[in-house]
Amino acid sequence: MSFDTTGFLALLRREILRFLRRPRNTFLPPFITNVLYFSVFGVILGERIDQIAGVPYILFILPGLVVLGAISNAFENTSFNIFHGRWNRYIEEVLTSPLSYRTMVGAYVLAAAVRGAVVGILIALIGAFFTSVGVVRPLYLVAFGVVITVLFAGLGVVAGLWADDFDDLTMLNQFILRPLVFFGGVFYSLNELPGTVQQVSLLNPMIYMVNGVRYGFLGVSEVDPNASLAVLSGLAVVVVGLDIVLFRRGYGLSE
Repeated sequence: MSFDTTGFLALLRREILRFLRRPRNTFLPPFITNVLYFSVFGVILGERIDQIAGVPYILFILPGLVVLGAISNAFENTSFNIFHGRWNRYIEEVLTSPLSYRTMVGAYVLAAAVRGAVVGILIALIGAFFTSVGVVRPLYLVAFGVVITVLFAGLGVVAGLWADDFDDLTMLNQFILRPLVFFGGVFYSLNELPGTVQQVSLLNPMIYMVNGVRYGFLGVSEVDPNASLAVLSGLAVVVVGLDIVLFRRGYGLSE
């Protein structure tokens, strides 16, 4: 079935308006949370830690906080919207429309990626009130921003189809996603870890996302940004492809 541009834009608009119409739920929590992060970790601890890899500590943690906010919101948007649509059965309106499955998935994923990107930009702007923020490699920053938000928007689709209740989604976000980010080099340098712990840390995919975005902002990375971008791009393509397959098979969509 061909790609329906009109239907895609209509569904995309609906999904974007869904979070724009509720700014207190979408933007206020990350605003408050990141003001606290920058105040406590950046200002208070930053006065004691000073620099990491030649970068002021508050500036060092900023890319990681941007990643945390961006991927959390991208994941939350698709997972909760799809689960809520299943729960209240209004997702059937989309499923019975003449839209192709790739059109449906594309709209859900892109809308969530937009939300993640907007929250990531908001966090960067918050950081600018605490320190001088620059972008050394803008193309890398944009590339990593697109890839990681699309990747986690796609993972959110899988979670939204899999979950049996809202507690499942909360568990995934709070007890799996966020801890992985915190242990992904947001607040510390890999070079400060013992050899064995450092090697184990490299198994955490968040290491590559945080360092990729850090490379975009600061031009500093502890892993190869090109290899990281290539692997993450491949994962994003695979996950979105999986989303389309799951929609086509009706996984989680039928009683």
